[in-house]
Amino acid sequence: YGWYIVFAAFVVMTVSAGFGFYNLSVYLEAFVDERGFSVGYTSGATAAFFVSSGVAGLGVGWLIERYDPRWTIAGGAVLAGLVLSGAGWVNELWQLYLFYVLFGVGYAACALLPCTTLVARWFEKKRSVALSVASTGLSLGGILLTPISAELIERLGLGGAAPWLGAGLFFGIAPVAVLLFRPSPASMGLAADGDDVPDGSPGAEPSANGVPYHIAVRSRFFVLATITFMTSMMAQVGSIAHQFSLVAGRADDRDLAALAVSVMAGFSIAGRLAGGWVLPHISSRLFMGGLLIVQAIALSLYAVAATPTTLLMVAALFGVTVGNLLMMQPLLVAEAFGTMAYARIYSTSQLFTTFGVASGPAAYGLIYEAAGGYAGSYLYGAAASIIGLMAILAAGPVEQEQQKA
Repeated sequence: YGWYIVFAAFVVMTVSAGFGFYNLSVYLEAFVDERGFSVGYTSGATAAFFVSSGVAGLGVGWLIERYDPRWTIAGGAVLAGLVLSGAGWVNELWQLYLFYVLFGVGYAACALLPCTTLVARWFEKKRSVALSVASTGLSLGGILLTPISAELIERLGLGGAAPWLGAGLFFGIAPVAVLLFRPSPASMGLAADGDDVPDGSPGAEPSANGVPYHIAVRSRFFVLATITFMTSMMAQVGSIAHQFSLVAGRADDRDLAALAVSVMAGFSIAGRLAGGWVLPHISSRLFMGGLLIVQAIALSLYAVAATPTTLLMVAALFGVTVGNLLMMQPLLVAEAFGTMAYARIYSTSQLFTTFGVASGPAAYGLIYEAAGGYAGSYLYGAAASIIGLMAILAAGPVEQEQQKA
């Protein structure tokens, strides 16, 4: 049954990322054009989305450890769908920030955290493959749903499109979650990876394997791995946010810039699936280190690339890291600390990562303004990737954490 869980997680992450994360730039443009908000204020509200989703993740982690995650996911879809449906009513600045904060809370409850928690519970030997397939929905959501959302808003306006977008988010997530998700293999008389439970007792409680929360968050591995993802995701999200502008400016061709984004997205999917198949055969920590080396090289090349061919080649190289980096955080947390307190451990690490994600685009923009170009911004991202590399190498072997516990 675990592959039904993967399919459901794939669908839920496709919808939540498509209407949520990847649509943030679409909503920003609509609020600026139709409501007259400044880009600065709206960008600040977007940062509030990331912060609220990170903070709310702590509560979501607590809930899904104690209750059936289906209801948390469905509740998040209700909240996010209702908030998104009301986007057309936003006319004041305080309403704009309230919209993004509430949308972030709902998003946290029905996106990456609960989905990766369920996949981690259902798989051990094939966890990397399962996570790679499920998290491919994140990229697919941006490819499929974001263009549809932009077209709807262009045709109907934000007020006319918002109810349809909210309905799409709710109906794309809640029914799938309620019908297909199950809290654990033991709840169906199974073991992880679909194996039979030795005593064959359906409904048995999940085995509490892993490291307690209070021990995990004080460990060297947790601290250094969290630093790794905070710095590397700051570099990645900052680079993605400014990629279109960089390519369009260097090549003086907006169509080429759009193609570069598509190339990056396509290689992110291919890279993630390839990474999922490779990971069972090598050290996940060393694989993560390799990703950070590739990301540092790609961002360094972006600092100097100028011709259409080199810009597209760098976009492809960067896409491979984009596809794998986000998958590695839940995988490393599950491998290091087990599934007993996974949701709370991951949500705590993700909270700090969120601060990096929220600061990335702004940091790139400030360096661009100060240096008069993107070379400094992307070299900054490369340096942040190297800091992340040093942190994950210093964290020590993943397997040692559960052995210590």
